[in-house]
Amino acid sequence: MAPDRIPFNRPYTTGRELDNIAEAHRRLHLSGDGSFTAQCHRWIEQQTGCARALLTHSCSSALDMSALLLDIAEGDEIIMPSYTFVSTANAFVLRGGVPVFVDIREDTLNLDERLIEAAITPRTRAIAPVHYAGVGCEMDAIMAIANRHGLAVVEDAAQGLLASYKGRALGAIGDLGSFSFHETKNIITGEGGALLVNDPALAQRAEIIREKGTDRARFYRGEIDKYTWQDVGSSYLPGEIIAAFLWAQLEEAERITRERVTLWHRYHAGFEQLERQGLLRRPIVPADCRHNGHLYYVLLPPGVDRQTVLRKLNGGGVGSVFHYVPLHSSPAGQRFGRSHGDLSLTASLSERLIRLPMWFGLTESQQQRVCDVLGTILQA
Repeated sequence: MAPDRIPFNRPYTTGRELDNIAEAHRRLHLSGDGSFTAQCHRWIEQQTGCARALLTHSCSSALDMSALLLDIAEGDEIIMPSYTFVSTANAFVLRGGVPVFVDIREDTLNLDERLIEAAITPRTRAIAPVHYAGVGCEMDAIMAIANRHGLAVVEDAAQGLLASYKGRALGAIGDLGSFSFHETKNIITGEGGALLVNDPALAQRAEIIREKGTDRARFYRGEIDKYTWQDVGSSYLPGEIIAAFLWAQLEEAERITRERVTLWHRYHAGFEQLERQGLLRRPIVPADCRHNGHLYYVLLPPGVDRQTVLRKLNGGGVGSVFHYVPLHSSPAGQRFGRSHGDLSLTASLSERLIRLPMWFGLTESQQQRVCDVLGTILQA
């Protein structure tokens, strides 16, 4: 990598991660659910208000557990956006479920809550809203629809740690929620995630599913004298080294988030003039949402060739990428799911979106350079 190149992502460490890992080794507990895991669980529960938090290997694992907890079976339908990562759909497809793709909103790129009710059939079991870029979906409307039709709500809050909707933490509003700690997220472990259990009735079974279908968690708490196989499950709990690394991140999570929000606003001001000229569209955050500065994207005008812009950005030393290829247009999406409506906004917006460098430590001069390079390309 050239010294002056601005990478798209640069994982941030606080400096305490290796100390914590060494401490886990000194405590002679490297398998899952040690003291660092307990600290992480308490932190997430206190920050979000969820009934139970459980660390997992990934957000994908947390979504997989959600499908198991809801007993998703062959033919059950789950309403979700097509503009999301494959894990949102895979979790349910693995159980025989059918993703039903609904179009997104033009402003936030989130699931359009106004289209959900028309997509409900007798086979619908759940709604899976995805909080894109750490900006909350319209959860009041989604929860009202779910309550009217007796549906579960599984929040994919992979990008939503320390973001909120009307004062409520993302991931802690529906029945179940999930976080990601992938190295591209705000708070990282390299790979990692968490399941948020918001319905207390699901908490004990979630522990069992996470521990290979056994009640070992109750055994370790001294509630039973031996543990046995109780239910379906798998090994969803990460080792203590991952939790030790994560704890160092969580202790600094609010500071990291404040810095990222500052970076987000700096970009937002830097691109204001280009938006006024009609050369791009900046992200829109509703007043009742508090985002976490997870990513910054711009939308190109219709007709502008995104690949050309990306090639010039990267050629100019600015690491930039597109985002999701809509699931409804993918081979697996067409095989395992179905679309409700034409998903025209999903198709259009996904083809116009560019993500820009966004990481803790990005300097003001680097951000100015990103703005200048993109501005030069679009004004040419």
